[in-house]
Amino acid sequence: MTTILTGGVGKAEVAATVQRLALDGVEVVVSNDMDAAARLRAGRADYFLGTCQTGAGASLGVLVGLLGSAVCHTFGRSVPSESEIAGLLDQGKKVFGFAVDQIDVITPALAGAIAART
Repeated sequence: MTTILTGGVGKAEVAATVQRLALDGVEVVVSNDMDAAARLRAGRADYFLGTCQTGAGASLGVLVGLLGSAVCHTFGRSVPSESEIAGLLDQGKKVFGFAVDQIDVITPALAGAIAART
């Protein structure tokens, strides 16, 4: 089972979007930054999707500080292509930030790509 944690201002909406996708082998849990960092470090979760107004700083600031930038990526206000998402997952990125007004576009793409790897 792959566990995706959600955080930030749109965490409930991101979680609901993932749940509606009904992806086999994917569990989604609403979280907060500190709990998410601890769970990811301990191997009790696999990915984090964080949102804020711009998709930059607040969506993953705590996680970048605690887990390091090597596993984090922010899309900011851009909408990634499938190949960009695949490339980031191939690089070992596990923590993603994006703008709250992009939830309906980015969440399904990210969750789908993650589910395809399980």
